[in-house]
Amino acid sequence: MSAEQDTAQGAEQTFPPSKEFVENARYGQEFVDSGRDPETFWADAARSVVTWDKEFTQTLDFSDAPFARWFADGTLNAAYNALDRHVEAGNGDRVAIHFEGEPGDSRSYTYADLTREVKKAANAFAELGVEKGDRVAVYLPMIPEAVITMLACARLGAAHSVVFGGFSPDAFRQRVDDAEAKLVVTADGSYRRGQATRLKPTVDKALEKPRHTVKNVVVVKRNGEDVPFNPDLDLWWHETVDKASEEHTAEAFEAENPLFILYTSGTTGKPKGILHTTGGYLVQGAQTFQATFDLKPETDVFWCTADIGWVTGHTYVAYAPLVSGATQVMYEGTPDTPHKGRFWEIVQKYKVTTLYTAPTAIRTFMKWGEEIPAEYDLSSLRLLGSVGESINPEAWLWYHRVIGAGRCPIVDTWWQTETGSQMLTPLPGVNALKPGSAQQPFPGIELDVVDEMGESLPNGQSGFLVVRKPWPSMLRGIWGDPERYKNTYWSRFENMYFAGDGAKRDDDGDIWLLGRVDDVMNVSGHRLSSTEIESALVGHPYVAEAAVIGAKDETTGEAVVAFVMLQDEGEEAVKNGEDVQAVLRAHVGQEIGPIAKPRNVLVAPELPKTRSGKIMRRLLKDVAEGREVGDTMTLADPSVMQQIAADMRDKQK
Repeated sequence: MSAEQDTAQGAEQTFPPSKEFVENARYGQEFVDSGRDPETFWADAARSVVTWDKEFTQTLDFSDAPFARWFADGTLNAAYNALDRHVEAGNGDRVAIHFEGEPGDSRSYTYADLTREVKKAANAFAELGVEKGDRVAVYLPMIPEAVITMLACARLGAAHSVVFGGFSPDAFRQRVDDAEAKLVVTADGSYRRGQATRLKPTVDKALEKPRHTVKNVVVVKRNGEDVPFNPDLDLWWHETVDKASEEHTAEAFEAENPLFILYTSGTTGKPKGILHTTGGYLVQGAQTFQATFDLKPETDVFWCTADIGWVTGHTYVAYAPLVSGATQVMYEGTPDTPHKGRFWEIVQKYKVTTLYTAPTAIRTFMKWGEEIPAEYDLSSLRLLGSVGESINPEAWLWYHRVIGAGRCPIVDTWWQTETGSQMLTPLPGVNALKPGSAQQPFPGIELDVVDEMGESLPNGQSGFLVVRKPWPSMLRGIWGDPERYKNTYWSRFENMYFAGDGAKRDDDGDIWLLGRVDDVMNVSGHRLSSTEIESALVGHPYVAEAAVIGAKDETTGEAVVAFVMLQDEGEEAVKNGEDVQAVLRAHVGQEIGPIAKPRNVLVAPELPKTRSGKIMRRLLKDVAEGREVGDTMTLADPSVMQQIAADMRDKQK
């Protein structure tokens, strides 16, 4: 079957779990039903998925709404839960992390190994003055030392603030200053697409101006790049951490002790420091991990492809898999280095059973062709996951057929940096899956789709996705700015958290995400979803990937503007003189309706993406509305936007 036949198969088809999967699933309908009493559900989860030093007596305190306290009088240690307790239970020989470097170097850490390394790092950081309540900035590539650093901070009761390795010195300094970090942990460099890169010079540049709070910089020697070294500030990891004592007793901290700050983009331009605390975050992270992925820790090999600089890498690399005693893969590089079969080579090598990746990656694999994964043995896979943005039905169907061989359930998950862990997802042993829909709230989560007045909408109507009740892994605020927290998330609707996303329920009550409300366009009074139009475009055999935005229009209020990357077939059509833009406009009109036809379709060689694969639609909106393109520092390739802007100017002449 081809990708075109996948599309013809249609998104309306459902995929019930196989009888064998249902019979062997850890979580069934009884688990779903238990979520109808959220506080009891989460209290039971808290007692089963983590170990408490002192057990809590109160599940939830929401008396200071919208600030929640979960399991507040209980005490625990995140690193102990991720490491020591598994060793104490006799599972120290189980592999915790299979690390695969981009150049092909590899290391495997058992739970005993990882526990030892984290204890050494905790001792080294403590010697440098790090203690409960401090903040540590982490600027590392996808290497085991990143997870070791995060867990060492948690062991000491210090909050880590991981900054994605693609950020500029100014962006890094802004985050260091906002968190008032005492320690920075970085590396000399990493590898990207076969080239050695340098990280430490970014830290040096960021800290060259005085009046920062950083006392030391610990540097991992990753690729041996020659980097400047300041003996008054800098310390080598191998001379500091590797020589530290292997003995360290984890101290229990209150459940609401800060675990990490993670910065995310804000509409004002100033990044928001999203604060997460320990108990509730660990409980919901571990419970969602175990249920959504039907975890069998003795046999599963889990691979989340997200960078630890983003929340997915926090929850589903650094914490939930380890708290759950799972074996996972951690990969430093990109999907196309040294060849386009790299992901599938890793799946084959480690016999990965569960793959959790982004729709952007899946659409890229589609463009490269199914003959590439066909060269590898993917028979170990039993479950697939999608995260980061809504997955269009065509990509879902390709993922299911080509990667999952038609037998692997796909869990399409929706959540945010702010929510901390999964909020909306099918459960693989319960739900009949629908390509393109994240379907149902996780048990114990109360989501709703409401209108402008905050009233629940019936099935079939588009509205705003909200959370009606607090949940354990919810953000505890914006670091240092409680008013901004209230204004950003709780002011749109009374007593409800507004996620910023549009959604609708279908006739079965399953939820379909419609993208950020900024991406839900109002064209002549019609609410149109950019996600829906993108899916229609990607459903055409000419299109590999699409991004759709709403641009101001004097006549219709907003107009649909589409940016597309072409498949080989589409590029051939352009060479043959075919008006591809007209073809695609007509296709959208046929698939959705004439009102959804893009005013403009611009063919681009690439779409502007961050290093984590997220399409930066706000930059495309700048171009479409004739503004100067905004900040491009987070893009993997800033030159892409220069080309798109030039093409748009030429088109408008």
